[in-house]
Amino acid sequence: MRNLSIFNQMGIVPRWTIFLFDLAIAFIAYIFAYAVFYSFDLTAYARPNFAIEIIYSLSITAFSFLVFRLYSGIVRYTSAVDSIRILSTLLFNIIILFTVKLILIAIGKPTLVPTNIIIIYSLFAFAGLITYRTLIKIFFQYTKTKSSNTKNIIVYGAGDLGIAVKRTYDHDLKSNKFIVAYLDDSDSKIDKYIDGIRIYSSSDLQKLISKFEIEELIFASNNIDPENKDLVTDICLEHNINVLTLPPVHEIINGSLSPNQIKKIKIEDLLERPQIKLSNHNILSQLEGKRILVTGAAGSIGSEIAKQLSRFNPQLIVLCDQAESPLHNLHLDLQERFKKQIYQSFIADVKDETRMRTLFETFKPHHVYHAAAYKHVPMMENHPLEGVQTNIFGTYNVANLAVEFGVSKFVFVSTDKAVNPTNIMGATKRIAELYIQSLDSNLLANRKDTSCTRFITTRFGNVLGSNGSVIPRFRDQIEKGGPVTVTHPDITRYFMTIPEACQLVIEAGSMGNGGEIFVFDMGKSVKIVNLAEKMIRLSGLTPYKDIEIKFTGLRPGEKLYEELLNDLENTLPTHHQKIMIAKVRHNQFDYINTQINELRKAANSNNNMTLVRQMKVIVPEFLSQNSIYEQLDREISNPN
Repeated sequence: MRNLSIFNQMGIVPRWTIFLFDLAIAFIAYIFAYAVFYSFDLTAYARPNFAIEIIYSLSITAFSFLVFRLYSGIVRYTSAVDSIRILSTLLFNIIILFTVKLILIAIGKPTLVPTNIIIIYSLFAFAGLITYRTLIKIFFQYTKTKSSNTKNIIVYGAGDLGIAVKRTYDHDLKSNKFIVAYLDDSDSKIDKYIDGIRIYSSSDLQKLISKFEIEELIFASNNIDPENKDLVTDICLEHNINVLTLPPVHEIINGSLSPNQIKKIKIEDLLERPQIKLSNHNILSQLEGKRILVTGAAGSIGSEIAKQLSRFNPQLIVLCDQAESPLHNLHLDLQERFKKQIYQSFIADVKDETRMRTLFETFKPHHVYHAAAYKHVPMMENHPLEGVQTNIFGTYNVANLAVEFGVSKFVFVSTDKAVNPTNIMGATKRIAELYIQSLDSNLLANRKDTSCTRFITTRFGNVLGSNGSVIPRFRDQIEKGGPVTVTHPDITRYFMTIPEACQLVIEAGSMGNGGEIFVFDMGKSVKIVNLAEKMIRLSGLTPYKDIEIKFTGLRPGEKLYEELLNDLENTLPTHHQKIMIAKVRHNQFDYINTQINELRKAANSNNNMTLVRQMKVIVPEFLSQNSIYEQLDREISNPN
């Protein structure tokens, strides 16, 4: 085995060596052609013209090899492209031989090589050049499979990407990976072969694992059903098989895949869902040529909204945030991606009404996407005043300015934590929802036309990879050797990717007529402890053995599961299957506005208990959990 592996470590032979090999094959082909033409009469080789004919033919053949650079290919990686090059070279060679022959006939000179020999020689040369290249390729593949450290791998996806994976490993001199089978879900491909490798159904994975002693599986398709992908991954993890995946298609430069781009699959890849289809024409008609304001633009949601809005050719996108460096970096990144789009960075805090007024006076936006907010539950539980100032009064400022300056649509990014809130953050978002809904109703009731600002709320759960998300935290803890901390063994959460969430925000904003709360289909809720266990396995480690999982108890304000609707709400469908409209209670603007003014007085007192008590008056369903503010719930329920 060791002797065979030496061949795979051989360097690429010089071009002149390949050139001499090819000429040798051509020489042998001519000898055979001569034998066939003269019915295997060996005395034919003694003819005086034989030496002249073979030197003449090989000289022209050598010229053809040089013109088509036949020697430049790496023999051990011979492919169909090389076969076409060989065929083109020999056709060119035939043309020259026949051209010279016709010229000699035209001037009355004897021709050197008979026509039949030219044809037979070309056929033998083609067969010989293809055969010796193929044999060398097979030999190197054989030595690779017999190597003692070879890893047998399966590729899921028998399309162009799957073929690219095989070619990548075949061309990698240092690779010890050998593809033994393909998996695919297409019945038309099953039991067929690619480069001698059989294609199996994905349902055959279990038996293939033991049959071929599989060590790795690579997902090489963009069309794998997410549930099936998750199931296949679970099977692989049960058998300690590494699961790898390819980068997005746009990252595969010029269709060339590098071995370094084939990396371990991440948990985000398993939680993704089928791509969302947007009604781009409707969105384009509303946003093209418009000035758009995105608050909280430097955040994970705001930055993605700004990026996606850039595809609809707005006149200007104003990026508003108080975080200087992230905002600067976002501006540079967007300008590089969308060179024709105009952006304007504006450093401001939404709590500062004077500064925000300057923004509206300067740019007069047509659409506002309000994503600025404090969102970390434990932080807001400890700092309720800051949560109220930004999430409620900041929204209050931007919403009122939107009305004053004639904004067409105001899209508010809310959260599932606003439903039956158990924490300060969720309650602040719910109060903000109540204000903009009642404001929308009040505007419509007091206007004879419908040209007033329309307010739309979007509500969704956790987004993968957002700042402070549980997944980056788990990943950091695993890299440090653990323990991975989970608050409770039964806690569950909904997850959605950032691009998916922002796509739905923009879609909901375009379809909204005002006053709606759009609820997104978040898929199935995920048990956080199961998420942690899978992330540990995906890292090649064993939960509770290599990495400990530690339960720390629910944090202040945290509940076991999130809801997208409260007990008094249900939904209506829209034209988009992932977006529903929540049928919510209507609130009088005067009442909500009065209560928010009372909340402002409570905020001025700088007393957290007074502030949170007023929040509970505005949102009666706000019942604190694991929090010092639970005593307020007891006081309200038992006033005596």
